[in-house]
Amino acid sequence: MQERVLSLSTPLTALRGVGPKKAEALSLDGLNTIDQLLHYYPRKYLDRTTLTVLSKLSSGQNVNVIGVIQSLKMRKGKFKYFLESIIYDGYGYLTLRWFNGAKYIKKALKIGDKLAVSGKVEFYNGYQIIHPDFEKLKEDEDPINTGSIIPIYPLTSNLKNNGIDSRFLRKIIKTIKKSSISINDHFEKNFLLKVNLAELKQAINDIHFAKSLIDLNKAIKRLKFDEHFFLQLYLAFKNQKNLKIKSNPFFQNSKFDKKIIEALSFELTKAQDRAHTQIKNSLTSSSPMNCLLQGDVGSGKTIVSILASSVVVENNFQVAIMAPTEILARQHLKSYKKEFDRLQIICALLTGGMAKKERDKIIDSLNNGKIDLIIGTHALIQNDVKFKKLGLVIIDEQHRFGVNQRRKLVEKGNNPHFLAMTATPIPRTLAITLYGDMDLCIIDEMPKNRKPVLTKVIDENRLKKVYDFMAKEVTSGRQCMIVYPLVEETEKSDLIAATEMYQELSKNEFSNLEVGLIHGKMEKTEKDSIMNQFSANEINILISTTVIEVGIDVPNSTIMLIEHAERFGLTQLHQLRGRVGRGKNKSFCILVRRSFSENAKKRLKIMEEINDGFVIADEDLKIRGPGEFFGVRQSGYLSFKIANMKTDGSLIRKARKLAKEIIKHDSNLKGRKNIELKNKLYKTYKQNLNEIIIS
Repeated sequence: MQERVLSLSTPLTALRGVGPKKAEALSLDGLNTIDQLLHYYPRKYLDRTTLTVLSKLSSGQNVNVIGVIQSLKMRKGKFKYFLESIIYDGYGYLTLRWFNGAKYIKKALKIGDKLAVSGKVEFYNGYQIIHPDFEKLKEDEDPINTGSIIPIYPLTSNLKNNGIDSRFLRKIIKTIKKSSISINDHFEKNFLLKVNLAELKQAINDIHFAKSLIDLNKAIKRLKFDEHFFLQLYLAFKNQKNLKIKSNPFFQNSKFDKKIIEALSFELTKAQDRAHTQIKNSLTSSSPMNCLLQGDVGSGKTIVSILASSVVVENNFQVAIMAPTEILARQHLKSYKKEFDRLQIICALLTGGMAKKERDKIIDSLNNGKIDLIIGTHALIQNDVKFKKLGLVIIDEQHRFGVNQRRKLVEKGNNPHFLAMTATPIPRTLAITLYGDMDLCIIDEMPKNRKPVLTKVIDENRLKKVYDFMAKEVTSGRQCMIVYPLVEETEKSDLIAATEMYQELSKNEFSNLEVGLIHGKMEKTEKDSIMNQFSANEINILISTTVIEVGIDVPNSTIMLIEHAERFGLTQLHQLRGRVGRGKNKSFCILVRRSFSENAKKRLKIMEEINDGFVIADEDLKIRGPGEFFGVRQSGYLSFKIANMKTDGSLIRKARKLAKEIIKHDSNLKGRKNIELKNKLYKTYKQNLNEIIIS
């Protein structure tokens, strides 16, 4: 019987050993074809060339060891049961402990099993590894499992439950390798030599079955470069398309911005002045400005956006500003009106909860040009909202809006200029990747009058003293905020809930004070009422969820208490901390730690020691990775399988440079040597390229 010829598009069902049940399980994890499986990269490797014997362990080592299970027991810990196993290699013993998934792991193991184990060694009544990576070994393993470098694949519960483990994946990938499947490289050989990259076929082989660490590293470099390069190629392609679009250039010698600066009660920082100049220059271009203004919490982005808006209005165009919450929109309106009223610039607010009569009046005034600047929420992108002459779109906390939402607002004008703002400092490698088609404008300097917030990490047994301190601050005329991660307690969670603690604290510790509660599930009118009361100092202590992460500016608030601080990302903690320290009084951020893991200690220590948001952002990226940096995934952009923005800075820069060079010389990728690049680009970013015509 003639063996079937395999190609990259061949379904996995054609492979021996992949029956209907396993095929269905693989499909649920997005693995349907040979191509998809070959690009299902190992998450780590067991390097048997660097095995450590158990008698020579030392604390802090990252080791690979092999041993036989001597004992396997569930033990009761302080908070829950965990699994403990002791392995022996003929020379010494090592304790393994699992706190998560302990019951599942216990079912998968038995005394006498031989394990290949890797992880970091710690010393606690003997040497141990917490949550080690492991794989069961067999004495009669076939050659694909006895090599010196063994790939370990990421396994979902779906794969595990259907009998699919790393051993099985190695087996079927080995079958593919034996078939001598054709893999064409999208890069020409001269390009590979120029960049010092391995050929694609070799890289794919070595990522699964490397014979040495040198070969493995070459494969990793090539596959990482591919992911960075095609993203940068997409961004360069998109950017050159934007340059061909014509917009409204505004004259630079405006008077409004100068009048605003002269009337300010403070002096612009050098960073603010630099940002204003950069944006003002961009507004004079006949191509639409596409700029990201980023700065730390309290760095003064709002005044820069006010100055930019004044230039546009002076040129008889309108400005639209979209904010993620009504609270923030109202705060912006207050800030803009303070500067614009004396210039007779008409500002208005548009939100979803407005009365129909009021809303219709505003929409009509926008349409006939009577409103110069409109500030609103998602209500701005409704179909009946039209502008007479929209010249500038500003998106605040832009990562909170989807691409389509931003586009809808932009499309209400004739190629208006675009300014995005974020108070989340973004590490440069991430910014290049996420916003490579945008000009970056950074405010990296704090105003002189902005005092750093003193941050302290405490355990729950010190909460009583903190509550007393907060009560003392209130008697001095100050206000405080307490943030909890949940709105309501759930059976599955041990996190302290905002609603329950509001009931407890208002009746006990703060019974003599005015305590308020605000969270995202409240009606808009109720939230507005609470915020107005807090702003007016009618509420002494505000208990909240992360709804206050943005939009609250109460200079009188001096204490921010964050419960379960270890559950938050560092960037989010920094955002929350930025809600205090806005006035003249000394301010405090108190982080309550309810986990004693080394990771929790390390992360919260960073918050104690560092106030610079950009440094914190770098640390957050290292710890959490880019996919979770903002708390939500950025569709399409961050779907890397192997690339890593924490460590790939030099590769990103090289990929960016080469991609821009290619687009510069062949803007539509029509050249013979770029045909394969064009095909790969379209395959990778098809969804993102819907708006871009490749001719």
